[in-house]
Amino acid sequence: MNIIIVGCGRVGVALAQSMSAAGHEVNVVDIKPKAFDRLGTEFHGRLVQGVCFDRDVLIRAGIEEADAFAAVTSSDNANALAARVARDRFNVERVVARIYDPQRRALYERLGLRTVSTATWGATQIERLLT
Repeated sequence: MNIIIVGCGRVGVALAQSMSAAGHEVNVVDIKPKAFDRLGTEFHGRLVQGVCFDRDVLIRAGIEEADAFAAVTSSDNANALAARVARDRFNVERVVARIYDPQRRALYERLGLRTVSTATWGATQIERLLT
């Protein structure tokens, strides 16, 4: 599978390394070139520096051939916009956006976006482990 991950922070790095190790073609986009250092020397995917919702940046990252797209930057707004561009403009079938503010989930779902709220998910996991 050809996957584009926008955001090369902790979640993006873990996802990129995991998907790459599983044999998928992984392309990572981040606005900060230094962020790619987090991937280490074992990662062999494409690295593209630029704004995650910019059309030309996404084309350089291979979005026209992408099977999946994950928006995991530190900005809810950037993730939502990038996910919508991937889904609506480039017809990527599998698109997921990470959100920090769980109150935004309903809005993003009305837009038809699949989301993962790390705050809600984390709280649910901690509660499950405690009880």
